[in-house]
Amino acid sequence: MNWILALPELVLACCGMAILVIGVLNKRDMFQACSMLTVGAFLLTAVLVIAGPTGVGYSGMYTADAFSLFVKLMILAAAGLGVIVALDYNEHANMQRFEFPVLVLYAATGMMLMASSSNMMTMYVGVELMSLSIYVLAAFARDELRSAEAGLKYFVLGALASGLMLYGISLVYGFSGSMGFEQMAKVLADPAKVSPGLVVGLVFIVAGLAFKISAVPFHMWTPDVYEGAPTPVTAFMGTAPKVAAMALLIRVMATPFGHLLAQWQQLIVLVAIASMVLGSFAAIAQKNIKRLMAYSSIGHMGYALIGLAAGNAVGVRGVLFYLFTYIFMNAGTFACIIAMRRKGRYVEGIADLAGLSRTDPALAMWLAVFMFSMAGIPPFSGFLGKYFIFTAAVQQGLWTLAVIGVLTSVVGAYYYIRIIKVMYFDAPAEAFDARPGSLSFVAAASGLFTTLFFFYPAPVVAAAEAAAKVLFR
Repeated sequence: MNWILALPELVLACCGMAILVIGVLNKRDMFQACSMLTVGAFLLTAVLVIAGPTGVGYSGMYTADAFSLFVKLMILAAAGLGVIVALDYNEHANMQRFEFPVLVLYAATGMMLMASSSNMMTMYVGVELMSLSIYVLAAFARDELRSAEAGLKYFVLGALASGLMLYGISLVYGFSGSMGFEQMAKVLADPAKVSPGLVVGLVFIVAGLAFKISAVPFHMWTPDVYEGAPTPVTAFMGTAPKVAAMALLIRVMATPFGHLLAQWQQLIVLVAIASMVLGSFAAIAQKNIKRLMAYSSIGHMGYALIGLAAGNAVGVRGVLFYLFTYIFMNAGTFACIIAMRRKGRYVEGIADLAGLSRTDPALAMWLAVFMFSMAGIPPFSGFLGKYFIFTAAVQQGLWTLAVIGVLTSVVGAYYYIRIIKVMYFDAPAEAFDARPGSLSFVAAASGLFTTLFFFYPAPVVAAAEAAAKVLFR
């Protein structure tokens, strides 16, 4: 039964080893072939996730349920889009090495393990498998100084975050006597067994996971790493790892520490407010679009934390729905950013988008769609995501959080709409090079999803609701 429950992860890991062997044994350039094999492995794994049974395995260390199913499908979709947007970029940037898709694959394997973790040790193994792969990916452009710098910064600060999390795990284990989520929940149901030391351990665990979602005050790595890492890596880092870390944070807060809502709710509220405020105001001064997207992601994770702060199934449903829409907005935006190539050289300045509506109307249209959606303007999918999040906060009486969320959304709308103004009203700059089909596919598919999702969101809402209810039985 154990191996059947974990079959998606086992198959994905075996596919990774097979693709690695294929890449090593073939003398010719295998980047494109290995990338396509990796996307195929993601599709196969998605089928296994959907068709697989639910239950608890490995002595309570692994859980397959509706929550993990929903999160894993998001992770696989984001990872697949990350590989596709890298196809052309890596060829032009002299990064066409077959290890790239394999690293993305193993990062996705770690994220899937995080989604199914029901024990502190499983959680840590999943986080480290994801992190180690992304450290290498951030520094993958080894001939570029800023890529090496991005990888080093992320590694050093990531190691610090891992240390904080391990220290928190050791404290929680010491004061609760268990590492299993279900056993801890039973122990902590008795208020007499909730000691100050255990609450301190909980804070350290939250700090470690807050680093992975780049929430304030653990955000300091985000702008530099987003700017320095190769753009496809930034696109991948901005989607799948955020989903996995947020899902893990939700499971940890709702399952073992669900009875301690009064102890951790205010902490999440403060982190959410700080993330929304900093993400909104710091992005205004940015001239590099990748740095702007870094601060934007900090703000978006702040919005997602509002749903967690609500501490109930309605709030978690809102978070899952928000993350689902965020994946496609973010992947589509980065597909447009990667398309910013002029005379064979990639450019990243917002000013480089001047007059894009006249030199490349399709690219300008899709980028405008993503900017409107991120600003939360109807009828785009980002509006629905924020609606569910703010509704959950209001229902729980978190009026301050909801009001600050709305106000920071208005501030954020300024820098999103400024990009649209540059594209549609400024004097045209020199046209970009012709776009490859892979980027056009990701931009168009994500753009159509973002635009049309408003008209039929019911299946995703139902799936997110079923996933959230699993944690609050």
